[in-house]
Amino acid sequence: METVLILGGRGRLGAAAAQAFAEAGWQVLAQVRPGAATPPLPGVRWLPCAVSALPGLAGAAAGTSVVVHALNPAYSPAAWRREAMPMLESSLALTRSLGATLMLPGNVYNFGPDMPALLQEDTPQQARFELGRIRIAMEQRLAEAVAAGGLRAVVLRAGNFFGSGRGTLLDLLVAPRLPQGRVTWIGPQDVATPWAYLPDLARTFVQVALRRGQLPALASLNFAGHQLRAAQWQEVLTDVAWEQGWLPPSGQLRLRRIPDWVFPLAGCVLPTFAALAQTRYLFGTPHRLDNRRLCALLGAEVRTPFDQALRQALADLGLLRFSPASPAGA
Repeated sequence: METVLILGGRGRLGAAAAQAFAEAGWQVLAQVRPGAATPPLPGVRWLPCAVSALPGLAGAAAGTSVVVHALNPAYSPAAWRREAMPMLESSLALTRSLGATLMLPGNVYNFGPDMPALLQEDTPQQARFELGRIRIAMEQRLAEAVAAGGLRAVVLRAGNFFGSGRGTLLDLLVAPRLPQGRVTWIGPQDVATPWAYLPDLARTFVQVALRRGQLPALASLNFAGHQLRAAQWQEVLTDVAWEQGWLPPSGQLRLRRIPDWVFPLAGCVLPTFAALAQTRYLFGTPHRLDNRRLCALLGAEVRTPFDQALRQALADLGLLRFSPASPAGA
């Protein structure tokens, strides 16, 4: 039995990763800030300790072979500027002290508005905005730490998250008014972009961790996830609205697009919109993640069918009156 330490175990990715590693038979240690509520998860031992408290956390996590950096600042430029690099430095120091492999979730912010339609592991990273530049700096720092020796690392890159609780665009923007027959979208409706269902991504972290010995000291892998247009979201959400009795059988959801000018204006008072003002180009720029390197390692990518994943994500948010397994309410 191997041991994994999840840093940020109460976040969306952290909780999903803790559950996935536990279900795979790992001994799971999940770090949370002191005083945080910790739900009972079979096979998961919670460690209430600040990440910066290195000696105590390293002692509690002795024997750990994999560390998952699931720490993430609040979604605002100011929080990322203040916290992202110190969080990474704590993870690097802790992982090195444990002699473990660090796994870092990557995103597509690094590539900027001029990115090509197909994103590969070696695609040049030319972010124009601050959030993307911070992510580039984090990966450069990771590469420096690996080159210095005593550390192995894997970057697993994915698109927009959905699933595993609150805090993604699904509940913040797209579907909070689904029971009223309305959904909201960013960008053109005909542009396909990558979306990662978090339970699938978490299970992929487990599979990559099991095969980390086959990878170089610093590896980068792309998780393709679901390649989706607004119409595909609208189709499944319409089916859900019919099943839940929110629309008549012939009714259609109203899809409203938020104009681009709203984001910088709202960002003056709402930190989340300030971040979206920097990343909204992702919804209007066609791109997908090339996952051939990941599939060569794993054989195939973990991927729950989109309609099933979206229904479960909505159920996890408490938005559904009927179970996804019982669309008629039986």
